[in-house]
Amino acid sequence: MLQIPLWKRVVILGVVLLGVLYAMPNAFYSRVEAHNDAAAAIEAAGATPEREAAASAWPDVLPSSLVNLGLDLRGGAHLLAEVQVDQVYAARLDSLWPDVRDALREVRDEVGTIRRVDTEDGTLRVRISQAGGMAAALETVRALSQPVGTLTGGTQSTLDVSGSGDTITVQLSEAERAATDDRTMRQSLEIIRRRIDEVGTREPTIQRQGEDRILIQVPGIGSAEELKALIGTTAQLTFLPVVGQAASAEADAGPGNIIHPSLDEEGVFYILERSPVVTGEDLTDAQPAFDQNGRPSVTFRFGPSGARAFGQYTAENVGNPFAIVLDEEVISAPVIREAIPGGSGQITGNFTVEDSTQLAVLLRAGALPAEMTFLEERTIGPELGQDSIEAGRIACIVAGIAVLLFMALSYGWFGILANVALMLNVAMIFGILSAIGATLTLPGIAGIVLTIGMAVDANVLVFERIREELKTARGPARAIELGYERAQSAIVDANITTFITATILFLMGSGPVRGFAITLGVGILTSIFTAIFVTRLLIVFWFERRRPKTIEV
Repeated sequence: MLQIPLWKRVVILGVVLLGVLYAMPNAFYSRVEAHNDAAAAIEAAGATPEREAAASAWPDVLPSSLVNLGLDLRGGAHLLAEVQVDQVYAARLDSLWPDVRDALREVRDEVGTIRRVDTEDGTLRVRISQAGGMAAALETVRALSQPVGTLTGGTQSTLDVSGSGDTITVQLSEAERAATDDRTMRQSLEIIRRRIDEVGTREPTIQRQGEDRILIQVPGIGSAEELKALIGTTAQLTFLPVVGQAASAEADAGPGNIIHPSLDEEGVFYILERSPVVTGEDLTDAQPAFDQNGRPSVTFRFGPSGARAFGQYTAENVGNPFAIVLDEEVISAPVIREAIPGGSGQITGNFTVEDSTQLAVLLRAGALPAEMTFLEERTIGPELGQDSIEAGRIACIVAGIAVLLFMALSYGWFGILANVALMLNVAMIFGILSAIGATLTLPGIAGIVLTIGMAVDANVLVFERIREELKTARGPARAIELGYERAQSAIVDANITTFITATILFLMGSGPVRGFAITLGVGILTSIFTAIFVTRLLIVFWFERRRPKTIEV
């Protein structure tokens, strides 16, 4: 007989109700979005009357997850950046110089005095006073090299070391350059993602393109310039010993030294040692704060290794100045009054509250390993996105009305019940997309429209099967039951093949293709559920109430 156990009815109704609840916030998109933004602001910076009013616009007991709108629907910024990976080579060799110097000092009897030669070709050159000791010097420097794996399975050294006359030339090997390029791109991708996520934007698209390019798309941001200001800053923080001051940036800094201008004092230039005491990579935390005079500042804390190096340096250089350098500008150059063993400190300057907050964000996210050149930038206005939403809405409405009319005219009351299940199906699609935090794009809307058309396929199979069973003179209850049982395998088989296709599109595709695959895959799952369970439950409710002797499908 046509029966569904009570527990199964409760589960089906519960799943449908849950899907509708999670879909409901999308009907009040602006209100719920303001509530979410206000709640995040209250958690991050405290409550204000305006934030509390915005947060109370949506009840906390209801779900507040939304379907994120993609760049083509919401508007936003699009950037194509090229990472200057060559800069990393020079930084690697700069950090290698102290190790080379200390190693050569151990064989000073053979090589004599050691002096670094400034170069512009991305190599490290060291001049020794005793050319006769070149063989010992080369052997000593080559001992600093490490093995690096290659794609062919072999190993090469990280350094290429050569000598000519009294000069040693050190550069990165080809294998190490390739490995460094890959690490640089991976690090840049992760740092950009952390920076963008931390300032509250929704569902950015950050993808590597080619060898040294990164595609960045951020929905909801005001302009490409705003996005560039955030991710285009390298935020390379270093702590450098101060050698002295210079009259201009073109002054002679001396071997192993560099000149950086002061951020706050116009016309002041500092001569600094090239090799840093510690860098921003040693930071574990940075937070906006206020100094003893109530001015905005940034507090920082080093990890164990950075804290040891910082504490040792400050203990050995009490009374000497050291510079805090951010992106080749000296923020401040305080004099060390006493040792700082705790590994924490404070950066002060002419900051506003917004400046200190953004600097803390950048420092927490980490420094970009190299600068980026923006090859392409676009700002997509919200008006264009609104036009896309309207076009997609019209397409959904037209497709939905066509399907509803077809089902009602073809199958009568059973078609009307299928239409109710179809509307619940669309609600459940939006509920699942909201729950998983998916991003809806124009191709995603196309996937929903396709789902609307496909959703009735299963019901058509069932109803046609019921018609066939009625011709064998079975009772209506038995015909309905057999119709669902014998159509179920065909429904599952037909949808599994489409779901496999959606899975392949998701795994192999990117961007819009993935958006289409997600909505299509979710739509297939909800269509099977509504066709096999929801429509059947609605028919059972109607059948138990009316108890018809005959039915017409």
